[in-house]
Amino acid sequence: MNAPAAGRPDRYAVLGHPVAHSRSPFIHAAFAAQTGQHLVYERVLVPLDEAGGPSAFATAVQAFAAAGDARGCNVTVPFKFEALQVAGRPTPRAQLAGAANTLRFDSGAARAGWLADNTDGIGLVRDLQEHQGFGLAGTRLLLVGAGGAAAGVLGPLIEARPRAVVLANRSADKAAALAQRHAGWAAEHGVALTTAPLDAPGEAFDLVVNASSSSLAGAASPVPARALRRGTLAVDLMYGPAAEPFLAWAREHGAAARDGLGMLVEQAAESFWLWRGVRPQTAPVLDALRAQLRAAAAGGP
Repeated sequence: MNAPAAGRPDRYAVLGHPVAHSRSPFIHAAFAAQTGQHLVYERVLVPLDEAGGPSAFATAVQAFAAAGDARGCNVTVPFKFEALQVAGRPTPRAQLAGAANTLRFDSGAARAGWLADNTDGIGLVRDLQEHQGFGLAGTRLLLVGAGGAAAGVLGPLIEARPRAVVLANRSADKAAALAQRHAGWAAEHGVALTTAPLDAPGEAFDLVVNASSSSLAGAASPVPARALRRGTLAVDLMYGPAAEPFLAWAREHGAAARDGLGMLVEQAAESFWLWRGVRPQTAPVLDALRAQLRAAAAGGP
């Protein structure tokens, strides 16, 4: 699946709204340079739908796929649920999540042949295990949120065989629906999967994953501190300034804290492998991104 070094490069992109902040072009350019792949990676801002109008996302992704040399794309908020619907061949993990963040244009502009996958969950699991050194097997895990981010990571987290997973969400109905969709998967892997309200999720978890939108609102945590114990690993799927209140809250209560930057790099590596058949080294790219964030926080270029 390797591309030749000469000729026009294969084209990839991230589609979303907003998208200007995306680090994906940097990540995939670094992967391409590291592995000798001949490609370019762009940002595509997709307008939000007008009431009663056609799907802006479907139109945008079809136009990108129809353009010369387009081979695939990533999809970010708010289009991950719709991304699953535009492709004719969803992977099992995308079907389980009910959302996709990666499309591969196996048949050019013919949507029936497109592959849809969700690499978010495997990205989180690999970051936890390979970069953080955290073993998920046998742990008690609290997953906060029941939207697209939580849906994307729940299946692979269950596959890593924690002892128990508790879903806590503001809307009990959404948490129950997400748990029900994963009930068979949890039973197959011997995982106790339950739901709980945000104000009473349980105590002293080994791992707390914030997949809610609370960080975007600047909130420190959507759950009480008793969900933590000394040594709990608390992970926010956001990164940069948005994640800082949650990370500070976790450290204040004796937990280890990690943001979602490693997950971002690992999910991108999984997409890259899906597209190119080559698995890049992620540690140097993650180090480079962390250096960029430190420089930005210090007021550097």
